[in-house]
Amino acid sequence: MTEIDRRTLFAAAGAVTALAAAPALAKPKRLMVINALGGLSDPNGRLPQPGKAIQMDQNRSYSQRIIDDARAAGVIALNDTLGYVSGPDDPFESTVKDIARTDARIRSRPADLIKILSVADILRARDENKVGMFYGFQNTTMIGDKIERVQLFHDLGVRVVQLTYNLANSVGDGSMAPENRGLTPWGRQLVGALNDAKLMVDLSHSGEQTCLEAARISKAPISINHTGCRALTDLPRNKTDAELRLVAERGGFVGIYFMPYLNPTSVATAADVVAHIDHAVNICGEDAVGIGTDGGITGIDDMPAYRAIVREEIAARKAAGIGAKGENPDTVPFVADLIGPDQFHKLAGLLKAKGYKDARIDKIMSANFLRYGQLIWGG
Repeated sequence: MTEIDRRTLFAAAGAVTALAAAPALAKPKRLMVINALGGLSDPNGRLPQPGKAIQMDQNRSYSQRIIDDARAAGVIALNDTLGYVSGPDDPFESTVKDIARTDARIRSRPADLIKILSVADILRARDENKVGMFYGFQNTTMIGDKIERVQLFHDLGVRVVQLTYNLANSVGDGSMAPENRGLTPWGRQLVGALNDAKLMVDLSHSGEQTCLEAARISKAPISINHTGCRALTDLPRNKTDAELRLVAERGGFVGIYFMPYLNPTSVATAADVVAHIDHAVNICGEDAVGIGTDGGITGIDDMPAYRAIVREEIAARKAAGIGAKGENPDTVPFVADLIGPDQFHKLAGLLKAKGYKDARIDKIMSANFLRYGQLIWGG
């Protein structure tokens, strides 16, 4: 282990001690959840309405129902994916516009929402009973070949940058790229720039070699904000034990998602979520594992209509070449028995029934991400 690694791990230990000393964290009065990849969206707004077009994600608004559901779920902060992922739009322009739109939406709800730039902002959201939102990317195409855009996006409030989506890009290979190559020279340069700007380097969706190489060369710990464990379900969107272990050994963070890839049938259950969390804890240790659901909180009022929309989207993703193995017409982007505002309360109960102590459950729900956030962003 290098001296940098030692300093990183010592800093992490200090952050955990300091956070644990806070009375509200040591003995929380309510469930507190940090979703390392989530969102504030109402899936019912996308259902067909008489005389109206389906509402797409980039036109979303934060209704009172969404806010109330997030509070009821115990969410104090979440990573909201903004900007370009794929498609015909200009990556840079569309991303800047999406950031501006989201800023305006947050400003319109000052009693309910906070834009998160540091761990101190997350604690403020907790203390003021608000929902904190930190901005993240799920691709790097909006950066293009202009390294100065890293600092620009930091200044606009972005705090998480995922290196690839499912396909290969100029940085490295995604999980569906068959060659499974590592980082490109540009990718290695970009990781260094992200480190310098104090942005989280997220390896969700990446190919195995891209993830391993990024973890090794990064000057700061990296994260895999939403994934499952390939040892349990052998699908490309899940991470191997080698990836999970290396990220944890270097002080990083792993978030387990509520996605169909947790089960070989592509229909996951709450029991699958618990199994993948437990495996990750066994591989990474209890201080590195958290939650990154890759979904929202508000429940679905008309499931048949929603499923019809999802079938169209899966077909479109397949046609565009951005789908992942494990997606099929019956796939839905959630776990059916962990949906709605009670999803985290139910998960906490299942973990407790498995023998997890309250302190470990608190780590998984929020404290481990706080530790990691302290390392990357500071207080």
